[in-house]
Amino acid sequence: MAESLYYDFPSFMRRRFSCRVQKISVDAGFTCPNRDGTLGTGGCTYCDNRTFNPVYCEARHPVHQQVEEGVAFFAHKYPDMKYLAYFQAYTNTYGELERLKALYEEALSVPGVVGLVIGTRPDCMPDALLDYLQRLSEQTFVLVEYGVESMNDATLLRVNRGHTFAQSEEAIRRTAARGIPVGAHMILGLPGEDEEEMLRQPELLSALPLDILKLHQLQIIRGTRMAREYADNPSAFHLYDVDEYIGLIVRYVERLRPDIVLERFVSSSPKELLVAPDWGLKNYEYVERLKRRMRELGTWQGRLWKAVP
Repeated sequence: MAESLYYDFPSFMRRRFSCRVQKISVDAGFTCPNRDGTLGTGGCTYCDNRTFNPVYCEARHPVHQQVEEGVAFFAHKYPDMKYLAYFQAYTNTYGELERLKALYEEALSVPGVVGLVIGTRPDCMPDALLDYLQRLSEQTFVLVEYGVESMNDATLLRVNRGHTFAQSEEAIRRTAARGIPVGAHMILGLPGEDEEEMLRQPELLSALPLDILKLHQLQIIRGTRMAREYADNPSAFHLYDVDEYIGLIVRYVERLRPDIVLERFVSSSPKELLVAPDWGLKNYEYVERLKRRMRELGTWQGRLWKAVP
């Protein structure tokens, strides 16, 4: 663990690989069941995939081309680096099995790619695909990352997720049972959730066979349905300032099982898309402030965690 404060993602990767490894984002042209009418339309109320797609990541380009351009982007600085193809945009298990297999294997065919990270929804992981991913994970690194976002079903309904927390729990357990590393993504500060509600999460997450956790603060993104809701009724939202959010994260991490990898604490959306809150901080700057606060308090990941018998 980094400075015995928390278990960070670089430490996790060093245990898996003997070389530097970088994720390469891929947009394979997927949609989501709450966009195409299967469960609903419009998608999650907070979502705009432009907030995290890098410039080389465009669905109109073949997967292998996106990965090759991503490799070229990094290789000049780190010629010995290896790569994970990160299927990130939308729901990357939402399609016919043979098409999914072809896309994953196309990414793995690019020289230097040593594994996959697959972002998806908990209600889009059929057993047949898990069977395939289990076999694939015996040959290369595979990590499945689920968008859980909240443990409160009323919140999930409010933001148009289209699934329940019970579905998230089941997907995490089914994936871990196949020996596949599994991650979860949570948004802190969703409307209707106070700190007491959010601090229920670490205990519940810690009871799941979860390997990796990503957290980030709620951001209001221009053009989304949530941006319109915020403009109409800003008092319905509590948007954290930096120091307040650091305090929340400290209390969250203290309650979290110490062997869960903390990959991310914040999101930094492009300034032209961001309505609020605008902290003006890079991710690494936030992390340094968080570490400093944890040192001042003499605390660490898992300090208040209690194993359930």
